[in-house]
Amino acid sequence: MDGRGAWRDNVFVERLWRTIKYEEVYLRAYDSVSEARASIGRYIAFYNAGRPHSSLDRQTPDEAYFNSLQPIPAAA
Repeated sequence: MDGRGAWRDNVFVERLWRTIKYEEVYLRAYDSVSEARASIGRYIAFYNAGRPHSSLDRQTPDEAYFNSLQPIPAAA
């Protein structure tokens, strides 16, 4: 965190919530809080594993993260 009230602190999270609202929440009419939680949970799983991102060279966040990890060498 850069400091109190700095707009840069939350820009990535705010963008994520905007995407969730526009691609999931505003398109559904939930009958209960539990249904909303389950549906949003499914969307977040899709967002991370199934939705390609242009900023990640059309990879999903899971692909970008797990493909960039360096293998841990085996113990001798």
